[in-house]
Amino acid sequence: MRRLCRKLHIARNPPLLGGPLLRYNLGMFRLMCVTAHPDDEAGNFGGTLLKYHSAGVETAVICLTPGQAGSHRGTAKNDQELAELRKREFFSACQILKVTCPVVYDYPDGQLYLQNLNRVVYALTLEIRRFRPHVLATFGADGGLTGHPDHGMAGIFASLAFQWAGRTNRYADQFSAEIKPHRAQKLYFGTANFVIPGRQPIMLPPPTAAIDVRDHLEGKLAAFRAHGSQAPLFPLLEESVKRGGGQELFHLAASSKAGPIRQETDLFEGVEDSGSIEP
Repeated sequence: MRRLCRKLHIARNPPLLGGPLLRYNLGMFRLMCVTAHPDDEAGNFGGTLLKYHSAGVETAVICLTPGQAGSHRGTAKNDQELAELRKREFFSACQILKVTCPVVYDYPDGQLYLQNLNRVVYALTLEIRRFRPHVLATFGADGGLTGHPDHGMAGIFASLAFQWAGRTNRYADQFSAEIKPHRAQKLYFGTANFVIPGRQPIMLPPPTAAIDVRDHLEGKLAAFRAHGSQAPLFPLLEESVKRGGGQELFHLAASSKAGPIRQETDLFEGVEDSGSIEP
């Protein structure tokens, strides 16, 4: 029977080594998304997560903050209440998106640029080595459509972890009989072919992959609406979905296979089912 990842509330420090190992079905393709806030998983990657789940892909979402500094606060009276509320919303949304392994950390919302880079990358490297994704999706340094600094920092941390997880000379203290170096095969940044008017300027990565998510738009919207504290953002997302034309766009940032970039319609195009390229 397929073993599912338990839902975790992880503290700001990296997960302790020597704890219970999370096991996954290594015979399946696996997709990991690294995000900054609860609701990013739905707004930026929701259609893709649903599409690949329906194709039998195992999915993980690693969210770095519980969103405690959000402008929209629902019924929360303080930052701690908002953090707990948004964690619950995150897990509800991930359930709608059929995410196998939803994880939320407690790094401070709005302050990812102040965090110790090595500590955050250490934690994400361990997540990659445990889940062993074939493909990792995150934000570029641009910060995505909103240009949020936390989004850009999440992408920087995740990009380093993507590169370092496969190296034997990075965080060797993580290795055990069951945790080995793991080279995910492709790294993508979420992008778009439009910008939101009236925002600070951003330069989005050019799309190299267009994922058709028309059959999953209702699920994507339902997952975003699970973030009830963020209700004022619902019209903005719905407008973005309409402008997206039933697609979620990505930029291929790194690949285990050298060669020119080509336009893709599948994030797993060219991926080998072994799951990891030997370091």
